Amino acid sequence: MSHRVLLVDDDPAIRELLREFLSEADLEIVEAETLAEAMVSFVERPPDLVLLDMWLPDGDGLDALAAMRTQAELPVLVITADSSSSRTIRAMQAGAYDYLIKPLEPEMVLHTVRRALEHRRLSTEVRDLQAQLQSADGRERIVGGSPAMQQVYKLIGRVAASEAAILITGETGTGKELVADTLHQNSPRRTGPLVRVNCAALPEALLESELFGHEKGAFTGAVALRKGRFELADGGTIFLDEVGELSPGTQKKLLRVLQFGEFERVGGQATVSSDVRLLAATNRDLEADVKAGTFREDLYYRLNVIRIELPPLRERREDIPALVAHFLDKHRSALDAAPTRISEAAMQAVLAESWPGNVRQLENTIQRAVVLSGGRVIMPEHLDLAHAAPQAASAGPLGLDVAALVREAVPLKQVLADVERALIVEALRQAEGNRSEAARSLHVYRRLLYQKMEEYGVE
Repeated sequence: MSHRVLLVDDDPAIRELLREFLSEADLEIVEAETLAEAMVSFVERPPDLVLLDMWLPDGDGLDALAAMRTQAELPVLVITADSSSSRTIRAMQAGAYDYLIKPLEPEMVLHTVRRALEHRRLSTEVRDLQAQLQSADGRERIVGGSPAMQQVYKLIGRVAASEAAILITGETGTGKELVADTLHQNSPRRTGPLVRVNCAALPEALLESELFGHEKGAFTGAVALRKGRFELADGGTIFLDEVGELSPGTQKKLLRVLQFGEFERVGGQATVSSDVRLLAATNRDLEADVKAGTFREDLYYRLNVIRIELPPLRERREDIPALVAHFLDKHRSALDAAPTRISEAAMQAVLAESWPGNVRQLENTIQRAVVLSGGRVIMPEHLDLAHAAPQAASAGPLGLDVAALVREAVPLKQVLADVERALIVEALRQAEGNRSEAARSLHVYRRLLYQKMEEYGVE
């Protein structure tokens, strides 16, 4: 699909040069010489990307950037002669996606434009998936557009409206609870309660009372009648997480509820009826547990009427960029702050990770990185991952894995920025935070050091 790019620059030579650089891409170029022309075009023919000169004859590029970012969520690339200038820094703080430094280089322009458009595509995909899988309380549920997740979505769509019991399987951290929420919110029972029970978190002595309730005086401490989770879920859905951890005795009572919809509270004789739809989840191999005699076969078949198996993150790695974008938006450094950005080197480290803890581990890692980066730009050292630093075995100058950087097409500008930041951090560490001493060791003026520290988010 062709993307529309709004090119705003009063210099015809620059516009001609950019048209030539972008001729390889399937892009529709719309040009504007002034701020007024740019804003008219922006409203009448909304672009997918804006290339914006910082100096315009009838206004300030920063004002245009602010107006565009207010009206639409799209990447803006500013054109500047000095990446360290205060105006460029202010533009990045105002929400510019990236900058292009004069004199413009064809490869860098094309790469940055393609990266910005890919970022927009992923952001749009996240919003679309959130809209498709949104619960009644407005919280998004599942992110990912890989073929494996598309199969999960299709199955959810087919079975959500049924009354059949559903067993959700998958490794820890793959999002089983999110699938349960989505099933409930897309079922005829959505107006009823969704009651969650973590079977592994409750001691066996308390689990039966928690599930089925108890009568007053049933045991020491039972000072009043208490309804159980099945009774509270009447007319709605009950979700039994880690159902494979149930004891044999509780498994037997659960089977009766599934067969007859009836149970007795602990210490009681009256039969209680409850109309619930059962969802269960486990990270265990229940078939193996059945063979081992630790899980009832008849209960297994009652639970496993329909099975939804969630793939581990390592088997849907193409979803990682969209998940990262989602978590950056979710865990903003402040409620009114823009999402934290992630450097290409850091993203490469994220993509190289095996993620044994799956989506939950990825979210925790991104949330931690947002905090450590101060909400600015996430660098590899903020991630605490095995692949966040270059491997020493193939290290070149300054410890860089040069072969990997070239093989993965990491832009030279990004490599230089990462090296520059690392040198500043190390100089400050050796100087014990003394900026003047750090500037002397790097042979730069203190003013430039301050600018670079602000640009790279170095405290």
